[in-house]
Amino acid sequence: MHSFARTLVARLVACLTAVAPSLLAAQGTPARTPLTIERITAGPPLAGAAPASPLWSPDSKVVAFLWSDAAHPDRSLWLVDRAGTAPRRLLPATSTGRVGEFVWTPDGSAIVFVQQDSLWRITLTTGARSALLSRIGDLSELAVSPNGTTVSFLRDGDLWLLPMAGGAPLRATNVAVAPLGTIALGTYYGRDVEIGGATWSGPSPAYAWSADSRTIAVHYVDRRGVPRFSMPYYLGDTVQMNTLRRGAPGQANEVRKIGLYDVTAKTLAMVELPDSSRTRIVNFAWSTTGTLMIDRESDDAIDRTIHVLTVATPTPRLAWQDHRETRVYNDIASAWSADGQSIVLTGDLDDRYRLYRVVPGDAAPVALTSGPHDVAGAGIPRAATQSIDYVSSAPRPSERHVFRVGVRGGVSRQLTTMPGTHAPFVSPDGRTIALLLSSDRQPTELYLLDVRPGAVERRITTSTTPEFAAVPWIAPTYLSIKNGSDTLPLRIRVFFPPNIDSTKHYPVLFGPAYSNTVRNRWGGMNGMLQQYLALEKGYIVVQVDVRGSTGYGREFREKFLMDWGGGDLNDLESAVTYMKTLPFVDASRFGIWGSSYGGTLTVYSLLKKPGLFQAGVAGAAATDPYLFGSDDVAIVRRPQSHPATFTRGALPYAGNLRDHLLLIHGMQDDVVPFSSAVALAEEFMKQGKDFDFAFAPAATHGWTQRPYYATYLLRKLVAHFDRYLGPGPR
Repeated sequence: MHSFARTLVARLVACLTAVAPSLLAAQGTPARTPLTIERITAGPPLAGAAPASPLWSPDSKVVAFLWSDAAHPDRSLWLVDRAGTAPRRLLPATSTGRVGEFVWTPDGSAIVFVQQDSLWRITLTTGARSALLSRIGDLSELAVSPNGTTVSFLRDGDLWLLPMAGGAPLRATNVAVAPLGTIALGTYYGRDVEIGGATWSGPSPAYAWSADSRTIAVHYVDRRGVPRFSMPYYLGDTVQMNTLRRGAPGQANEVRKIGLYDVTAKTLAMVELPDSSRTRIVNFAWSTTGTLMIDRESDDAIDRTIHVLTVATPTPRLAWQDHRETRVYNDIASAWSADGQSIVLTGDLDDRYRLYRVVPGDAAPVALTSGPHDVAGAGIPRAATQSIDYVSSAPRPSERHVFRVGVRGGVSRQLTTMPGTHAPFVSPDGRTIALLLSSDRQPTELYLLDVRPGAVERRITTSTTPEFAAVPWIAPTYLSIKNGSDTLPLRIRVFFPPNIDSTKHYPVLFGPAYSNTVRNRWGGMNGMLQQYLALEKGYIVVQVDVRGSTGYGREFREKFLMDWGGGDLNDLESAVTYMKTLPFVDASRFGIWGSSYGGTLTVYSLLKKPGLFQAGVAGAAATDPYLFGSDDVAIVRRPQSHPATFTRGALPYAGNLRDHLLLIHGMQDDVVPFSSAVALAEEFMKQGKDFDFAFAPAATHGWTQRPYYATYLLRKLVAHFDRYLGPGPR
């Protein structure tokens, strides 16, 4: 037995010994209600409704956010003072109906918000509300002009402007073209032309006001050149074809451009940049001095460029560019510095994602952060504190903490202290940070953190139910293990059932398999499924940060390029090998499950490494590279340039199936089309293989999104493992 395994056993025994007195003391209390699949998938949510969209007032004194507590089930507007701990509901209890988007007015005196089918304004000092617009329809991307005179939003695929003082809304742009299909399902369902986000847009904005309120930069998307893709839809009166625009690697992608809307002249002019159908817009933003930045990356992630322009000189000028052939899916970002003279970009120019300072026209960016850690997302500059806040994988890759560095770089300082994953919202004056924080056993809650020595996070919300608090949620164990011949250790996350009996042998489930899973964060439905399998069924549950994951250096991340179902299976095998060294593990009862790429890992594990797992459940498994999506050129490239990559589908390995496989797929999945699962099933049948197949008629790629589908399919998942592995120790 490995020495680490012996150490782990000793730790578990010590833990059980430590909790024994409390277990004895609790013997007189009523038994808790067992966690069930039905309770995980049904409403009201066991974890409550998490706070969302914290937004500071312009004077940094108050945070507004969306939340619903037990007393008010409809999500509403709440406020908390910078120095406070008790949130207060802004709207009266008589104001029913869910609040959607909201935004502060620039002077901080009021909030404009969407409730039900109307647009409202509420004055904070008096609580007076006034309706600005009714029957708003699919209004989104709400904003207010910097001068406070105009409310802006997207509706029906165009940008609209509404005078704050009253009057009729103006349809500022007229570019929208209706969707190709009529069945509003799927990731690729969208208008043929619109102002708004791209299909795979990430956090980039849909539009942005210039500081002088005279120009609006808009994100224009044209899908008319993308191929048609159809799937049969069986739930109508007759069978219909669900037809939408969907490109595969090597096919035409949507056109993505930036347009400039002149508020006074009411005209829209496009900014022309090359390769608009092969390049995504990472970000675009105005500086305080009136310069527009456009940050773009090629769909295959190889090339990145930043252009700048002004309204007076609208021809874009190249500010910076970068090229590397080995890039894969990329976590990059950008923002203007507080003084508007330079750009703070997040990039992978060396082994790690770092913050860099780029002055347009300079040959080389200057690194602002250092060390063996990755920056996640955009830097957040603040003029008052002459600082940039950012999220980092330091001090350990399983967590995400907030750090601060000077505008010229230097030594970074960690600000957050509580374990978990932090999403920061920095006050305009830089003195306080609102945080959405979650951890393994705690769903997302709102905290405030003052930026001063010795300060710790103050919890503002409690969203979970008493029923949630009664569940003895398991704290997983984080381990670094040897990864075959690789010198870089492999990180795994393990949920051990409570009260492990070291004289017996437990089954092990890997899942949900994916990259970037070894994280101290609340996992939502998947996390509760992991807990259920360990708590109620007696499985040991394992997750592995396979290659492609962030936090371990560029080489490990980019090993994923054109090698799915390859080296990542070796990572899983190393974790299986390690788990089998534990004396209470049953080496003959290993299973794996996952969805999307996790389904791919499941299928390829069973077909390319038979016997590694005795059972697997593959949801929405991507097994045919010719049917990968338009964004997947970042890992498979294109058949015209890399034909060998497209011979690596799963069908040639179908004859290797000997373990127990369950396929789960939504019939309206347009990300990984249902037809790919049907083709694999056909091949299994040709080969005389035994397998199981569960489908959901109207499910898309997220096949647990409808509660009744989630209940049915997760029951199937658990029953599959119970049947072929058997729950609990033996």
